[in-house]
Order: sequence, then structure tokens, then C-alpha cells
Amino acid sequence: METKNVMIVGVGGQGSLLASKLLGHLLLEQGYDVKVSEVHGMSQRGGSVVTYVRYGDKVASPVIDRGEADYIVSFELLEAARWLSYLKPDGQIVTSTQRIDPMPVITGAAQYPEELVEKMRATGAKVDALDCLALANEAGSSKAVNLVLMGRLSHYFDLPEQAWLEAMEAIVPAKFLELNKKAFELGKNA
Repeated sequence: METKNVMIVGVGGQGSLLASKLLGHLLLEQGYDVKVSEVHGMSQRGGSVVTYVRYGDKVASPVIDRGEADYIVSFELLEAARWLSYLKPDGQIVTSTQRIDPMPVITGAAQYPEELVEKMRATGAKVDALDCLALANEAGSSKAVNLVLMGRLSHYFDLPEQAWLEAMEAIVPAKFLELNKKAFELGKNA
């Protein structure tokens, strides 16, 4: 199998590290060679962050270059647009519609771009955008956006749901497991 590339992008503090660990564990358990990068960027709350998950028969490097991402999973709308150049021509974006103002917007030096989903689609990108924050809140915690996104991403993977659930059981702390399973299901069925 050729190597597949997943970028997980967002803002520090949103749970992208748990999402990448979950995805990496899931793929390892399915028998793939997996490389997961460290978090790159300002991982303090509020800074842009990106992790790479690469999997296949044999993966040499954890790094994804421009135009190589099969999937971009984004916790925040502007982050999806920011990393769009990394998407393959036939790649898929799975994004939350949540907006988190970056510092230039907060200080008034810039405006948050409007109609980002439409602008990304206008480039030919396939964009699956949903209100992950609302679904996470429905599951019981705004912090479950990561599992809502993983549930949505599961649509694009030919893997049994049981494998996703087993990965959650291995990675998610027990006291948060039921909430995270509910968030996953809400994202999957949205």
C-alpha cells in the first residue's frame, strides 16, 4: 500500500495531540507502519499547531510536504485554509466550522476572513465542514471536538468502527471514555 498522509491542524489546547495519538494507535493496530510527528508550532493555548500522521506498508519519514496530504483534519476554519496548499488535488478536508480569532484579529490589525468554506471549495478542494463544537457540547464537553472530528474522519477510512472504539479505549483516560465515545458517534453520524 502506498503511504497515506493525514495532517491534523488547529490551535494549541484543542486536543490535536490526543487525536494524532488515537489515529496513530488505530493504524498501528491495523498492521500499518505508522509515523506520527511531534506537535509543530506554538502548542501553548492559542498558537497554530500541526501534527503529521503517515501510514502504509513502509513509511520513511514523519514529514508531509506541500501537495502530499490525503486528509487535513482541522479544529478551526482558518487553520484549514492556512494549510490548504498541503492537500493533494484529490484530498479531503474535514474541518470544524469553529472560529478562533488569531492575535492580529484580536488586536484589530486584521479581519477574520469570511466564507472560508466556499473559498476552499472554489479551489477544487473537497471540504466536509461541520459544527464540531456544538456536537462536542452535545456529547457533554467542549473539549471533545477532537473525537467529533475523529468520528467524522472515520467516514473516509475503510476500517471497522470496533477498531476505532478499541483505539479510544487504549488512548482515552477511562473517566472520559464514555463522553469521548459519544462525541465520536455524533461526529460519525452528523
